[in-house]
Amino acid sequence: MATLHFIPPPTFTLLRQNHPTKLSTAFQLNPRTRPSSCRFLSAIVRSYKVVIEHEGQATELEVEPDETILAKAIDSGMSVPHDCKLGVCMTCPARLLSGSVDQSEGMLSDDVVERGYALLCVAYPQSDCHIRTIPEDELLSLQLATAND
Repeated sequence: MATLHFIPPPTFTLLRQNHPTKLSTAFQLNPRTRPSSCRFLSAIVRSYKVVIEHEGQATELEVEPDETILAKAIDSGMSVPHDCKLGVCMTCPARLLSGSVDQSEGMLSDDVVERGYALLCVAYPQSDCHIRTIPEDELLSLQLATAND
């Protein structure tokens, strides 16, 4: 059974328009909530099962949709490589073996993302995922090669 977590809770505001019998509803998100992670059509927010293969070991994590995979990995005691946590330094590269993530805050080119590469610091799960960390050089050479196209 999925658990609904709102930390902090969203703000709902009813606004009265000029006509006294008409009400309009405004939905206002807390500014600390990632808008792309909100599910307006679904009342249930669930965590996703993310399996991370790192240094020959597979670890299964439960990651919330508004939490980066890197943050959860570090909180769980994994020693995955990372540096800036902003999606620009490319020290937390991974290969997405299955599933999908939102990494729109990162700097990877679209064609690199389409090939299944991700930066864990800006990867928010959108489904159950299986991920393998990779050497930084593998992603860097691919990103630089596509930048010249």
